[in-house]
Amino acid sequence: MEERPETELISIPATPRVSTPEIQTPSGQRSPRQGSKEAKSSNAWTPTSFISPRFLSPIGTPMKRVLINMKGYLEEVGHLTKLNPQDAWLPITESRNGNAYYAAFHNLNAGVGFQALLLPIAFVYLGWSWGIISLIIAYCWQLYTLWILVQLHEAVPGKRYNRYVELAQAAFGERLGVWLSLFPTVYLSAGTGTALILFGGETMKLFFQIVCGPTCTSNPLTTVEWYLVFTSLSIVLSQLPNLNSIAGLSLVGAVTAITYSTMVWILSVSQQRPPSISYAPLSLPSSSASVFSVMNALGIIAFAFRGHNLVLEIQATMPSTFKHPAHVPMWKGAKVAYFFIAMCLFPVAVGGFWAYGNLMPQGGMLAALYAFHSHDISRGILALNFLLVVFSCLTSFQIYSMPAFDSFEAGYTSRTNRPCSIWVRSGFRVFFGFVSFFIGVALPFLSSLAGLMGGLTLPVTFAYPCFMWVLIKQPTKYSFNWYFNWILGWLGVSFSLAFTIGGIWSIVANGLNLKFFKPS
Repeated sequence: MEERPETELISIPATPRVSTPEIQTPSGQRSPRQGSKEAKSSNAWTPTSFISPRFLSPIGTPMKRVLINMKGYLEEVGHLTKLNPQDAWLPITESRNGNAYYAAFHNLNAGVGFQALLLPIAFVYLGWSWGIISLIIAYCWQLYTLWILVQLHEAVPGKRYNRYVELAQAAFGERLGVWLSLFPTVYLSAGTGTALILFGGETMKLFFQIVCGPTCTSNPLTTVEWYLVFTSLSIVLSQLPNLNSIAGLSLVGAVTAITYSTMVWILSVSQQRPPSISYAPLSLPSSSASVFSVMNALGIIAFAFRGHNLVLEIQATMPSTFKHPAHVPMWKGAKVAYFFIAMCLFPVAVGGFWAYGNLMPQGGMLAALYAFHSHDISRGILALNFLLVVFSCLTSFQIYSMPAFDSFEAGYTSRTNRPCSIWVRSGFRVFFGFVSFFIGVALPFLSSLAGLMGGLTLPVTFAYPCFMWVLIKQPTKYSFNWYFNWILGWLGVSFSLAFTIGGIWSIVANGLNLKFFKPS
């Protein structure tokens, strides 16, 4: 009998790269990241810690090869990962095949929206200098807190925080975390959904008027009926099952948002400015009115950077292993997205204020474009711009509604211990869409409350992440990192209170006369 070489008897081929178990059975938990400071500094035992050069040195070559292959396999699939079967049934964690491209699409779709068109209104009360300074500070601040959330997604060994509320509970405690984070995140999802219905419905109405023309003899729909049309389209699109499945919609939303943002400011600055234009901040009858107006303007800027309530949810759609943590592709996609977000927000704010000054109507850039240049710009270009805004609103509704869908299904699956059927899932989404519609009809001024919404939801973006970093990462007490995050966090809370008061004052002062579009 022919002898076979010893190595051929016991060696095994190198294990090919396999998909993480989180794809096959989605989980919210995983092992610590290789290369992180905590992993390097920690002496905790892991299943591969014994496979070290010192341990392998006395072992023969064949056995060493087996152990090295085993170590590579364990590191690839992410050892010590605890699987949560319920995550496989929920829209956010149902699919774990996301990547950096999906992250860029989702972040861009969530980060650019109708709130960008309201930025010139803030400049009306702040003026050139303070308007630009405030916008730059807010952008840099939210970019830092975005990085914090990306890093904290997998801050604890063996655990992934797939939702904003989960991370808040880990930082502030079970009950306090829910109290602090649930209202602003729900308000951001549900409130933004309602605002999108109102804004999208109004834009569809104006699109029809532009296309139909002044000689149109058809019987147009009422404003509420346009809201219903927009809601119905949103519900149809919301039948896509999970967050990864709407990546194509997010791509459409990102492209349309970049396009209409660019078109709006280019069309505005290319036209002749109104003769009575002025760039001086609006003078108000009292000093208290001026202060509240400034606070409301800063709240509008804060609201322009909403979307941090979706960061952890977007990162949860990505596979994560010991060697390939999810924070790497997430941060790559986020950097690309926020580069384009800056390219949209800053030109709209600066170009819009340059074109209209303190004559900017309360409806923002679209209202100004329609009021001042509806007869100067061709109907085709104007209609295309409004149509792109409608597409953007439809796609933004999907990503902002996904946390609400996830909450509905989580409650159902926890009670029944089984996944939602297609009919149950569809029922939840129809219910959410029409509840948002009825809230919008009952409170039609919600879509204009950018300052108030910015104040109420500001902690989600600017304050809570700083507190979470200190409480979870626990930097050295009284170090620069410790002081920096505590100061930023409390500044965010203070600004939230001030902007909320300013937003409430703005509502009262204007007598709730906050219609988005006032066509001439």
